[in-house]
Formats: sequence, structure tokens, C-alpha cells
Amino acid sequence: MANAASGMAVHDDCKLRFLELKAKRTHRFIVYKIEEKQKQVVVEKVGEPIQTYEEFAASLPAEECRYAIYDFDFVTAENCQKSKIFFIAWCPDVAKVRSKMIYASSKDRFKRELDGIQVELQATDPTEMDLDVFKSRVN
Repeated sequence: MANAASGMAVHDDCKLRFLELKAKRTHRFIVYKIEEKQKQVVVEKVGEPIQTYEEFAASLPAEECRYAIYDFDFVTAENCQKSKIFFIAWCPDVAKVRSKMIYASSKDRFKRELDGIQVELQATDPTEMDLDVFKSRVN
């Protein structure tokens, strides 16, 4: 099941971990990486439910692209506890051009494999995905 645009496959573990996050809430976040040699997207890191946003942000490399899922908990204006599943396309300006192209061409196909994403963010530096951005996108 390769991606026609970039030839990237999606490892079954990617979908399995996402389903665990979505249905069982056993993870706070998942960081995905494209393994160019194997031509597939794989799980790089999984965050425990107790881990913080700061730990999630720190798990994204400063000079390499990644995809990530973050389960964001918040309280509504009506004082209801809710959560939204964010998809983050992390592509720092300093990443290699080839890497940026591969991640950009594989993103839509990869996202389709993860049914249940509620909000998408594109970020090239940490300020584009800080907590204030998350909060502004849930309302």
C-alpha cells in the first residue's frame, strides 16, 4: 500500500498506535518518521498519557521533518472537559529540501490512513505549534 505520489508505504504499527490513542487514550502523542531506505512511515516515539505538551514538543527534532499526532485536552467555555486529536506536519525551515519534499508529497496519503484526525497544523518552527495555537484551533 504505497503512496502513489512518493512511493511511501505506511507501516501497520502507525495505524495501530493511532487507534490506541483515539479509542483507548493510552498515548498522549505519537511521532512518525519516514524511513527513506525502507520507503515507509514508521512510529518513532510514543508519549504516555501523563506526558506534557513540552515533552511532546521536545521530541520533535529541530532540523528534521516529522509527522505527529497530539491528543489535546481542554475545557470549553461551558466548563466541559474535551479533547481533540491534532495532526502536525513538522517541517522546520532548516530541514533538507529533499526531506521537505518527501514529507509534503506523502502527507495527504498518510493522513488518510489515520481516520479521526480533527485538526491539522503545519509548523516550520515551534511558535507555529505552541499551546496558544492549539487553544485557538479548538474553539
